[in-house]
Amino acid sequence: MVLFDLLGRSWALGIIWHLAEAPMTFRQLQSSCEGVSPTVLNTRLKELRASALVQHRQDGYLLTETGMELFALLQPLGGWSGNWANYLRSSTGDKG
Repeated sequence: MVLFDLLGRSWALGIIWHLAEAPMTFRQLQSSCEGVSPTVLNTRLKELRASALVQHRQDGYLLTETGMELFALLQPLGGWSGNWANYLRSSTGDKG
């Protein structure tokens, strides 16, 4: 339940998703996660670092090996959620 609590916090999954692509600086992450405040981003990064999912190096933030393992488990949800969104749109007649 601790993991679900952490991942359910605003922007935690977004940060993990973006860092799975490549290391990013704080500013790059903030730009990628449109709408996140610097305070929230800083707090989430601290929490993800304390949970050994993210590390900070000279070239920026990146997922740890454990963070990459978690992303590998979460990645299939991206495709599933796209299918689900399409289903919801088609079942409600929403074309957008």
